[in-house]
Amino acid sequence: MDKKIAVVILNWNGAKLLEQFLPSVVAYSDLATVYVADNASTDNSIEVIREQFPSVKIIQNAANYGFADGYNIALQTVEEPYYALVNSDIEVTENWLAPILSIFENEATIGIIQPKILDYKNKEYFEYAGAAGGFIDKYGYPFCRGRIFETLEKDTHQYNDEKEIFWASGACFFIRKEIYRKLNGFDADFFAHQEEIDLCWRAFNLGYSAKYTGKSVVFHVGGATLNQANPKKTFLNFRNSLLMLVKNLPKRKLFPILFTRLVLDGIAGIQFIFQGKFSHCFAILKAHFYFYHLIIINLKKRGLTQKEDYHQTKSIVYDYFIKRQTVFKEKLNNTL
Repeated sequence: MDKKIAVVILNWNGAKLLEQFLPSVVAYSDLATVYVADNASTDNSIEVIREQFPSVKIIQNAANYGFADGYNIALQTVEEPYYALVNSDIEVTENWLAPILSIFENEATIGIIQPKILDYKNKEYFEYAGAAGGFIDKYGYPFCRGRIFETLEKDTHQYNDEKEIFWASGACFFIRKEIYRKLNGFDADFFAHQEEIDLCWRAFNLGYSAKYTGKSVVFHVGGATLNQANPKKTFLNFRNSLLMLVKNLPKRKLFPILFTRLVLDGIAGIQFIFQGKFSHCFAILKAHFYFYHLIIINLKKRGLTQKEDYHQTKSIVYDYFIKRQTVFKEKLNNTL
């Protein structure tokens, strides 16, 4: 029987990560063909794969195209009907693919799926990048079941369900090939960070749904490429979040919400100054300049339709910082 899932791991100078985490992927992925898409590594990544993991197929990109275009280029030659885009710092568990395949095969409206993502370094807790499925608020701020801003919940099996979500984490992201190609994949202008949310939002605007399943579990190291304290991560997150709003917000909400976000970004910059994090404040200013430079290009990327019901709460910033609601509650879904 032909395997329907392609597990594709994007790699750049991650030989040590491949040695550490590829064994679990190879051992527990009988339902898939495993690929490593290499973004022109200068370490011994290719040699490690060929010598230690001969069953893994190698896709060699000509340069380091980042997360977004790195996958876009690599996936041009991958023809399995379901893609599993997996970070190189992910440890998978036994039977992690079967629940995913079951959803794809039996629920035609589901285009994107995310498993439960726990912290590899503290396995009783959810991991920052995705946790138990992603949502956004009215202003485009992302949050997760199991993680709101910096607050991570302990996994007490509270999210062992299956539930429709708004976005799936790029750390372990399942998508139907036909949808990925219909949407032309990730937006290469993002380079890295929030491109998966943008892709999910574009899929949502076309009528596709994303789903989380707690029946599939993976462990993520997180921060292996850019850690939370890196100003470049701050720059990419702030810039890409604004670009995503331009591309996907309903027309009548576009400029009021953009204005509000720019003000809130300014407040965040002031907060960084009081914390002595001047490089992060500069990263926000830089993000805004790049955003203005790219705004016309991204207005032209808007699709034909933008659905109104994209958000799960009016303001996660208000809920978290003012109401002190630091953990996800189902009532968030009813505060539109």
